[in-house]
Amino acid sequence: MDIITVFLFSYLSGSIPFGLILTKIFIKVDVRKIGSGNIGATNVFRTGNKLLATSTLILDVIKGYIPVILAMKFFPDLIQLSCLMAFLGHIFPIWIKFKGGKGVATYLGILFALSIQLGFLFIFTWSVITLIFRYSSVSSIFSTLTVFVVTFIKNNTLKIINPNTNFGENINILLFFFFILIVYTHRKNILNLKNKTEKKIKI
Repeated sequence: MDIITVFLFSYLSGSIPFGLILTKIFIKVDVRKIGSGNIGATNVFRTGNKLLATSTLILDVIKGYIPVILAMKFFPDLIQLSCLMAFLGHIFPIWIKFKGGKGVATYLGILFALSIQLGFLFIFTWSVITLIFRYSSVSSIFSTLTVFVVTFIKNNTLKIINPNTNFGENINILLFFFFILIVYTHRKNILNLKNKTEKKIKI
């Protein structure tokens, strides 16, 4: 019963398409019909409404953060399931025929729930890579990889110090899986980068 509860509330939280809801309510636009067709904050920004884009970003972070925090408090043995389902909810939301966003903001919310340090590591890396290359997709993929690598090295260093500890093995697997999913959701961007048609962020 606990597994079903965590599965449902995490997935349903992650599946709320805030970008689509906000643009339809406030500017009467279907964000899926502009730009990349994505429901995330980056595409909402292409409507020209920075407030809605910022609001989408914050809400998408929150919808990843809340279910994981609740799982930590009430279902500590099912934290990984909560993380995964919140993320998958955003990518495959049942409300819009399983065609959701790329999951970066929701992933950030999950990171903050797991570790504030990892959340800020992602933000720092994303910001630096964006300033250098101006591609949101490159920043997202590289930052997700950085979080995994740093966590993997840290946890394996602790294991060398104390061989009897199993600390971090589950989080390593989870973060690696998130990296694979982030690459998957950015597959079109990767193709655009290869073809030199990817749009840069205007800073």
